[in-house]
Amino acid sequence: MDSSTAPKTTPLLTLLFSLFLALIVVTGCLEGLPLPQLPITYESHPTMISYELEFGYDIDCQGPGRYDITYRCDFPEVLRGTTNPVLLYDQKTTITTRAGNQMIFWNISGFNETTYTLGVHVTVTSRSSLISDISGAGALNTTEIAAIHPNIFSQYTQPQGNTTQIFIDPNNKDIQQIAQQVQTTAQTNNALLLGKALFIWLKTNTAYQIHPQEGGVRPVAQTLSLKNGDCDDLSFLYISLCRAVYLPARFVRGYLLDASTPIITATAHAWTEIYVGGSLGTEGWIPVECACCTPSIDADIHQNFGVEKAQHLRLFTDDGSNTSLDLALTGISVSYAPGKQIHIESFTQLTDYQELRTQKLVVSGDTRSYE
Repeated sequence: MDSSTAPKTTPLLTLLFSLFLALIVVTGCLEGLPLPQLPITYESHPTMISYELEFGYDIDCQGPGRYDITYRCDFPEVLRGTTNPVLLYDQKTTITTRAGNQMIFWNISGFNETTYTLGVHVTVTSRSSLISDISGAGALNTTEIAAIHPNIFSQYTQPQGNTTQIFIDPNNKDIQQIAQQVQTTAQTNNALLLGKALFIWLKTNTAYQIHPQEGGVRPVAQTLSLKNGDCDDLSFLYISLCRAVYLPARFVRGYLLDASTPIITATAHAWTEIYVGGSLGTEGWIPVECACCTPSIDADIHQNFGVEKAQHLRLFTDDGSNTSLDLALTGISVSYAPGKQIHIESFTQLTDYQELRTQKLVVSGDTRSYE
């Protein structure tokens, strides 16, 4: 879950603006006069960081009998910056590409009593990424996306699930009704503006709330009914809303760093991307953080729509298929003979965290920049 930084305005600019308003009210010139927008400046925060991260599983095999271990681990990436991954155990591995993602597979069988540490050590330098102009200029509309990029359109506007459950459901009648109403109110099929309008609905009508006692990801209809959920739930709901009005959308899974406490942590996380085309984002895709918690809708838009902070580390990007979703939700698999004792413990260890650059986010109308 994201933390937010509070907006600040320059006292002198505020005073001048107040005097300007007083003058035009007194002179009767307010009607029809376009009022200037004061820039909003948010508190300084890290926009370039470096760190080292280890993640994976410790597996302890004891007692007699055969065991089989299968573990799929994704290669870490960042939108802007560098990653240098090293395998913690370089035997019994296969490196392959599945659902458009590069992965390491460990397939280990044996009878001996031993321990394994399976996973990755990665050195990361990461920079925040944002779409500077969120006015919709340069973005395609959904009709243009369907005509110009038919593969992307068909790939990322369909329902998506695994063998037992639909997790992304643009055909849900309630979701369709909400998404179509949002589009009607917004009066646009511009991909960026439509995505922003749906994001506003999401942040206005839902709340971030974890549910560790439940385990797993909720059906999207349940998230809609409860009006709350964790990062997976809210991401799948947002994607469903987007796809319901034919806006291509997909999920991203990885880690989110939290430096708000003395002990900096990396937590498993999910967020989304929408396809707006043009020259925006990464080959037309722009990030959207659905599980953010900020003081206002404006702050949500400014800091989390079209923004991927340096604290995000990518592991898996959806390709729109059921196979992709199944891979994203599948963890380690272990089978063993009766009498064999297998203890599995996941780990995530972050070290050497450094803030290389801190900047302020400055917003003027629909234009944003780091300064």
